[in-house]
Order: sequence, then structure tokens, then C-alpha cells
Amino acid sequence: MALPVFAIRPQPGLAATIQEARRQGIDVEGEALFEIRDVEWSAPDPADVDALLVGSANAFRHGGPQLSLFQEKPVHAVGKTTAAVAEAAGFHVARVGTGGLQGLIDGLDKGGIGLLRLAGAERVPLVLPPQVKMIERIVYDAVTVPMSPEMANGLANGGVVMLHSAAAARHFHEECARLGLDRGKISLASLGPRISDAAGTGWRELRHAVRPDETALLALVKDMCQGRRDSRAT
Repeated sequence: MALPVFAIRPQPGLAATIQEARRQGIDVEGEALFEIRDVEWSAPDPADVDALLVGSANAFRHGGPQLSLFQEKPVHAVGKTTAAVAEAAGFHVARVGTGGLQGLIDGLDKGGIGLLRLAGAERVPLVLPPQVKMIERIVYDAVTVPMSPEMANGLANGGVVMLHSAAAARHFHEECARLGLDRGKISLASLGPRISDAAGTGWRELRHAVRPDETALLALVKDMCQGRRDSRAT
């Protein structure tokens, strides 16, 4: 690879990204610019909940003992990693999405359903069809961490940075400004257009993957490092 690649997502996702990237021959350096922390929350009456809607495995890692109140509720999980962690925690996964939480919502049966959305403080707004009622609880938060001098030095001559969330995009932009890094030398590969929009302007290159999943994001990173423009990415 001609350019160094950096991933900045919190653990344990950071380690998973680095492992998968290196399996594909992409040498990714990692530094978590976020820490995931528990948030105190009050559980609704389980009788008002038909199923759980979960957009991150962190909901199960940080949801605490109150999750046991909903152990018998089926889970609609945003992706394979979230589904795997849900099952490891003893939950039954009813559906696994491939294109974000909105796709899961849109694919629900037309009959009425009451969802409990377990989410982080930074979350994607959803459009609910008339038959869907949703209770939302924030069960974790991603707290920002300053960029280390080592990472700043590694980016001084440019590189490609992977962005997995809008919060990561904003924080990385702020850290570049704080440390005086030249954004014109840095390229960003994001998981989707909303994340790219949050990154601001002035970057050497800013593109998002064709699908909001790790496989598509790593394919984009390969193309950017090799100076190609893949027609599937923008």
C-alpha cells in the first residue's frame, strides 16, 4: 500500500477492523479515539415491548443487568457482529440487517409491533411506519480521547483514515485542527454519506463505501491507497 491507513474506532471494534484488514493484506494502524462507557438507564415495562432493535453490539456489552428483563424478546440486529454478541448474551436474534437500522424498520411485518431501541448517545434518526411504536433508551456513550503525538506524526505526510461514525468524523476533524495537521494531505474513507457530511471539507479525498459494512469500507480503502476510483463508491 502506498499510503498508511489508520482506524480510530473504539475497542473491541478497532481490533476486529485491524484483524480483518490485515487478513485482506491491508496494513492498518489503529488508535481508539473513543472509549465506550455505560450509561444509567431505566427499563420500560417489558409488557410494552415486543422486540429489541439494536444498532451496535455495545448495547449488549454495556446495557447492564436490566437487559435480563428482555431476555425473551426477539432481537432485530443491525449486522452480523451485533447479532453474534446478542446470541452470546443469550438472546434470540429474529433478523439481521445488511443496510442499517432503517432497512430493518422498513422490512418489519405490517402488523403492529412495539420496539425497544437500545442505543448509544450518538444515534441515527429513524422514520417509523404507522404500525411501529418505539421506546428508546440510551445505554452507552462514546467518550472522545485526544489523538496521540505518535498518530499525529504518522499523519503528518498524509494517509487514509477510516471513519465508522459521524461522531468519529467530527472528532477527527477537531483533532486535526487542534494539532495543526494539514487536512489537504489526509484522505477519509467513511462507512456512509451521513458520516462523510459530518467530516467537513478540506480533505485530500473524501469518499464513502457503497454499503454500510466493513467489507465495502475495506474495499474502498484498497482503492484509495492504490489511487483508483471505484465506480461503486463516491
